[in-house]
Amino acid sequence: MRLRPDTFLFTLALGLLTGIGPLATDMYLPSLPDIGRTFGTDPAAVQLTLSLYLLGFSAGQIFYGPVSDKYGRKPVLLAGLGLFIGASAFCASAPSIEMLILARVVQALGASGPIVLARAIVRDLYEGPRAGRELSRMATIMGLVPAIAPTFGGLLHEFAGWRANFVATLLIGLTAAAMVSLALPETIRARNPDPLSLPGVLRGFRVLLAHRAYVAYMGLAMLTFGGLFAFISGSSFVLQDHYGLSELVFGLAFGTCVTGFISGAIIAARLAPRLGLDRLITIGVTCLAVGGLVMLAAVLFGPKHPASVVLPMMAYMFGVAFVMPQAMAGALTPFPDRAGAAASLVGFMQMTFAALVGIAVGHLLQGRAWPLPAAIAILGCGSFLFARVTRKTRREEAARRAAHRR
Repeated sequence: MRLRPDTFLFTLALGLLTGIGPLATDMYLPSLPDIGRTFGTDPAAVQLTLSLYLLGFSAGQIFYGPVSDKYGRKPVLLAGLGLFIGASAFCASAPSIEMLILARVVQALGASGPIVLARAIVRDLYEGPRAGRELSRMATIMGLVPAIAPTFGGLLHEFAGWRANFVATLLIGLTAAAMVSLALPETIRARNPDPLSLPGVLRGFRVLLAHRAYVAYMGLAMLTFGGLFAFISGSSFVLQDHYGLSELVFGLAFGTCVTGFISGAIIAARLAPRLGLDRLITIGVTCLAVGGLVMLAAVLFGPKHPASVVLPMMAYMFGVAFVMPQAMAGALTPFPDRAGAAASLVGFMQMTFAALVGIAVGHLLQGRAWPLPAAIAILGCGSFLFARVTRKTRREEAARRAAHRR
């Protein structure tokens, strides 16, 4: 059966592809403290399995987009999934923390392909608010991954240990590869005729970075995801070590936070055609700032209860669902002829920035809770201020695109 665009099954397939990278992170979050105990290492070293994964995830995105502009989405997507499957098997059998970190980096290089290429496929088919709506629908589906994965990972950990999480990601990768091979159509309309070379790729990136609206949307994506990854990388240590949650209860708490993202994605998908990209972004960054500041105040001055983290994070994730799909759609819309490269560069910058945030949070935690809400508050407020500063640039681009369509 071939999947057809503008159908629920097609959107579901793209949403599942974008969820592979987060799945490989979120499923084993409840196991992070136990991995440290298994290998006799500290939280900062274990946290490198997250942060260096994200660096690998960002580095891989640089290449997938331009290569797929040249050779097509589908064969490049299958290559990435193959790399992900092999590395997942290696993660499951890693004999030391160093080998696990290395395997995670390779796993990330494979996982970075599906998310870039799913976004490029959206731009192959849609633009503007319609692309934002499709990305929001995909985000709704992708949001189920972090809602379910930590709880599922906690259950696997309880019954079979932390290595079972990587066996599960291997099986999911195999399923995704079969789906792409048998059902996903090729969507690229015109392949890039230029020879593929590093200087050519870099010249293409310079063209993107010279576009002020592209940079504005990319900056919003970086700041927003940075706050989200601060929570992903630090929440298991704070909620388990500081607030005393078990692996399973942590998974449930993490899933509760993600309900904010899912509800935000559903609402954003419905509002996108009527309000447009930038109004949704304004609502979203307001939620980011409020959620971060409330969490910081609750952790510093409120009762020692996990709700001090979980409830404000729901508000932050609600804002993420408003900002991220719209920022991605805004960045890709001006470049129909190089959608893969545009998606790659946004992903690279976004993930590199988030990895640096995660490393900083991991080093600052050391048994303390406040660095986590402090990072989320700073990045939430930074997103709000950056949106205000770049509003004129983004509105001018929207007006130019509307005039061009007329």
